[in-house]
Amino acid sequence: MSGLTYIALRERPERMKDAAEWFHCKWGVPEEAYLDCMQEYIRGETEYGWYLCLEDERIVGGLGVIRNDFHARKDLAPNLCAVYTEEVCRGRGIAGRLLDMAVEDLRSRGISPVYLITDHTGFYERYGWEFYCMTENEDGQSRVYIHR
Repeated sequence: MSGLTYIALRERPERMKDAAEWFHCKWGVPEEAYLDCMQEYIRGETEYGWYLCLEDERIVGGLGVIRNDFHARKDLAPNLCAVYTEEVCRGRGIAGRLLDMAVEDLRSRGISPVYLITDHTGFYERYGWEFYCMTENEDGQSRVYIHR
C-alpha cells in the first residue's frame, strides 16, 4: 500500500489548477470559483486555506475554507467546504486528518471557531465537531456544525 501525503496548497501551489479541477468534478461548482479562492490563499490575501491528501501524487481527498458555504447565516464564518474523499479511499481516516489539519492551521492563525454545513449526522462528531443550529441554504435546510 502506498503512503498518503497531506499538504496545504500553499506548500505546493503548482497543484492549484488540478486541485480546482478535482473539486469542480466532485461538487459541480465552477472551476473558476475554486481558482479565485485558491489564488487568494496562495498570494497570502486570506488565511482561508485549501488542503489536499495525495496518494502517489494523485488527489484522493480535499477540503477548503471559505467565508460562507452558500447559507443564510453570514455571521457564522469561516466555513469548511467541499470535504471529499475518493470512494475507493474511504475508511482510511483521510477526511478526519484533513479536518484536523484545517482546524489546527486556522487555530494557529488565531481563527476559531470554524463552521461547516452538512446533511450528515454522526460523521463530524467523531472529529470534535458539535451540532450548532439549522440554517437555510439553496437546498432548503442544512445542519451547521462548529469546532471550537
